[in-house]
Amino acid sequence: PNSDALATTSQFLVQGALQQCLGDLIAVESVQVENDDATLRVTIQYIVRRTQSRQTAEFSRGGLGA
Repeated sequence: PNSDALATTSQFLVQGALQQCLGDLIAVESVQVENDDATLRVTIQYIVRRTQSRQTAEFSRGGLGA
């Protein structure tokens, strides 16, 4: 089920995976994970190393635990 513990765990896992797999291509500035009822939202802010452009990616997944 969706919970604060799931959001916190997801934040650490996403940030670690991004740094491990894409660390040569991007610099992760922040990973924010929010849980709202049955929806988990992940917002990632990063810099593309080659162009130095700042980007934001947002993902959400509804229906967790349903």
